[in-house]
This record gives sequence, C-alpha cells and structure tokens, in this order.
Amino acid sequence: MSCCHGYAITGEGEAAFTVDASAVTFGPGALGEAGDQLRALGCKRVALFTDARLAKLEPVSIALGSLRRAAIDVALYDEVHIEPTDASFLQAAAFAQSGKFDGYVSVGGGSVIDTCKAAALYATYPAELLAYVNKPIGDGRLVPGPLPPHVACPTTCGTGSECTGIAVFDYVALRAKTGIASRRLRPAHALVDPTVTRSLPAMVIAASGFDVLCHALESFTARAYTARPRSESAAARPLSQGRNPWSDLGSREALRLAGLYLVRAVRDASDTEAREALSWAATLAGIAFGNSGVHLPHAMSYAVAGLVRDYRCAGYPTDEALVPHGISVVVSAPSVFRATARALPARHQEAAVLLGADARSAGPGDAGELLANAIAALMRATSVPLGLRPLGYDAGDLDSLTRGAIVQSRLVQNAPVPIDELAMRALFEASLLQD
Repeated sequence: MSCCHGYAITGEGEAAFTVDASAVTFGPGALGEAGDQLRALGCKRVALFTDARLAKLEPVSIALGSLRRAAIDVALYDEVHIEPTDASFLQAAAFAQSGKFDGYVSVGGGSVIDTCKAAALYATYPAELLAYVNKPIGDGRLVPGPLPPHVACPTTCGTGSECTGIAVFDYVALRAKTGIASRRLRPAHALVDPTVTRSLPAMVIAASGFDVLCHALESFTARAYTARPRSESAAARPLSQGRNPWSDLGSREALRLAGLYLVRAVRDASDTEAREALSWAATLAGIAFGNSGVHLPHAMSYAVAGLVRDYRCAGYPTDEALVPHGISVVVSAPSVFRATARALPARHQEAAVLLGADARSAGPGDAGELLANAIAALMRATSVPLGLRPLGYDAGDLDSLTRGAIVQSRLVQNAPVPIDELAMRALFEASLLQD
C-alpha cells in the first residue's frame, strides 16, 4: 500500500516517521536574542562555547552582551578544536562538568556546536568517551535523559548542526571520524543570523556550501524510511530514519537554493542576498537530514578527514593538516551519485535539475552522470578540489580509506544501495580518478 505522500508501506517495513526539529529563529540580528532565549528557557548560569579565533570577533561579543543584558551569569570556553578530536571533546566536557551550568550557548561552526553538545552530554551523564559513541566504534549507549537547554548560533552557512542531534569528532587512535547520535543532543533553539557570514573567507563559504549541498542530496537519496524494519517501539525509532516526506521538503528547497546561490556566495562577500539564501538552505538541509540521516559521501568523508597528512586549505588554520568537513564530503560525491543513481534515477535526475542541470535530453540511465557533472561544475566554479588526489591521496591509500569509511555503519546502512568493502573501495578509486 502507498501512503498519501507516495511512499510504499509493506507489512514488514516501517509505517511511521517522526518529525523532530529545534525551534529556529532566523534573520539579521537573531544572534542578539541569545540572552532572551536562554532566560526564557529558565537558565541562570550558562557556558558559551566558541573557538579562539571567533572569541575575538563580533559574533561572540554580540552573544556575550545579550547574555549579560539578560542578567545571565556566563563563562566563556574558547578552546574548541577545529575538527574536534576525542581529546578535545573530553577537555570540553571537563570544563562543563566543573562549571555546574544549567544551560549552554554555542557560537561558531559545526565544530563548536558539536563540541558543546558533547560537553553538555558528558557533564550531565558522565561516562567513558566511547559509551555514547555510535557502534561499532563505540558502545552506542542511549543518552539516559534530557540535557540542559542549548541555544546554538551558527556562524557558517553550512553545518546544519544547530538543528541535529549529531556530534562528530576525530577518533585519533583510529585516524577516522565517528560521532554520537541522539535526539537528546538536538539544541533547544537555533539562532541563525546570516549577517555573521559576511566576513567569512571564500573557501570557508565554499566548504560550508558544499556541506549544505551534500546534506540535502544525501537526505533526498537516502534509503526510504519504509525500507527499514519496523521499530519495536517509538523510542527505538532511530534518529537517522531514512528519507521521508518531511525531509524531502527541506532537501528540495535547499538544493534549489544551493544551485542558485552557492557560486555567488563564494565569489562575492558583499552579495548579502546569496549568503542569506545559503544560510537558509543550511537550516532547511539541517532539519531535513536531522530526520532522515545522510549516507555515503559523509561516511567516506570521515576517513578522508581523519587520514589527512599535509593538506592545508585557504581560510582555515594552517598550524596543522586539515581537510574542512564540507570539502572532505564533496570530493567523493560525484563518484557516489554515479553509483547510487541506479536505485533512484528519478530522484537523482530531479536533484541535478534543482542544481541547475539541463535534463531535457536525458533519460533515466543518464541520471547519475547528470548529477555528478552538476556537482563537479559547482566545484570547479568555486575552486574546490575535485577528487582525492589534490588532497594528497593516491592508490596506496585505498585500503586505509575503505577501512575508515566502512565502519560508519549508521551512514553506510542509510544508502539507497547495499555497500560492502569492495564497493566502498571502488567508490574511493573512482574519486581518485575524478578530474
């Protein structure tokens, strides 16, 4: 049988989906509402998480001023590590535990927001780091109960973390990224102020924008929620439940906006229309994939970022090797969508059109190539590395990359086609050949 939204429901598969979302305030000046929002949530003593660079800039000053005007006692934590590690998560958690906070605010990109989520979790329910980390790397233990309110204030236009229950970090011992996923981690409120993106360098906007694009593409092409075995209870329904009618809404509009505004936002910092549109796309894509989950490009990105040797990216700290998250995701996206199109050709073709491709002469068999070419064209237009070789990888890295990606079972299982180690290796190999 089919539901009213066009998803086929079977006797064995899931029949219901859940819609979860943070409250969102969007618009110029929204950051200045941080104090009012935390006071409304009953908070009196909060920790403000950010990184050392942002701590000196206007967004943090605005947030601190707002909190102090609301008579909220605030302690600043500005030691967030860009692309967090297990060690930096534990350091942040120790700060949170010692401060006896009843609320949290994060001002920054995905690294800051994810670190704040983890700190609040481990301060509230202390445990070994791997206790709550996704299986098979961690124990995948359920978060025992609610967390203190967290108001997330993104300063990039891409993360979507302000609307999700996911916190990602680099597990250094494995040289691979992993994370924690729980509805309990979702911020209580997101304050999305697009004006804070105006000073961001071009490559930071590009990396953020491609994270938006991949969030939307992966959500839109994920395994359907109806293809997942029916949950034994509502509490057992996973956070990443597969694409569904709700996630489709946000994904489509985020793709349309990315197709129209991503290149403009990268090329011209004064194009406020483009940067505001990309911020809105990030919010929509975050709400979408926060309910559906992402799949292979993100699974592969965890290995790409974790195994980096000497790559440096303009606009980011240069004191250590770093592949920005959005770049680590998109470099393999063309090879992935060429491979997954056979499962959902109509969706892949629709996504390509939303990104600006001309599909008038294309048939179902062309969908993968059409979408891959649309992504590659946007990458070239924004000077983003195309494929793995510009990041310093070669054929000798294929086994390590494959091992680092295949263990991301939550993401791999959300793909629209079955993926084993051999298939994963083939995707990385195709990304090496991409030019």
